[in-house]
Parts: sequence; structure tokens; C-alpha cells
Amino acid sequence: MRVIDHPILDELDTSKQVTIYCDGKPIPALEGEPIAAALMNAGIRSFRTTPKRKEKRGIFCAIGRCTDCMMIVDGVPNTRTCVTPVRDGMHVKTQEGLGSFEGKEEKA
Repeated sequence: MRVIDHPILDELDTSKQVTIYCDGKPIPALEGEPIAAALMNAGIRSFRTTPKRKEKRGIFCAIGRCTDCMMIVDGVPNTRTCVTPVRDGMHVKTQEGLGSFEGKEEKA
């Protein structure tokens, strides 16, 4: 599943393949595609869990309006992965509950 013509990020150049790391696992991606698209293409559907009920969330709107796709990206929590483009070597982490900049997850 690749998003070649994204309504916000524009058309994707499919010529440069890179590697990102999701929870430490290498994931092949296309430079510039949304992080969420690269993860979905790799079969990853759950990006975060809700603070209270610990319910899994993934892609919902895919245009940056909701918060279902939030993950910790290069140490920054609450990053909307559906509109954040892939860069080579990025580290993406499943966000448990509320994120923090210290790398520790807050539990509500």
C-alpha cells in the first residue's frame, strides 16, 4: 500500500528507497512518503494506545486532522505520522498513552 498522490504532501517521488526504524525494526520506505504509509505497507496497523483504556489506534483520517496516528518520531511525542514525511534513518516508536520528550511514557 503506497500513497503516491497525497492531498497534502503532494506527489511522491518513488525513486529513492530508504530505511526507517519502528520500535527498533528496520522498515523499507520511500523518501518523502508519509510515515504512516510506510508502516502500513510493512503490515504495521497499530501506532499508539489510548491513555485510559489502552485501546490501539492507527490510521483514521490520513490528512492530519485527528490524532489516531500519533507516534514518537525521533524522540518527539505526538507526531502525526500521516503527514510527516519519511527521512532516511528515522526512529519511530509506538506511543503508549501520553508521550513525553524524556522518552518515558506517561500513563493516565
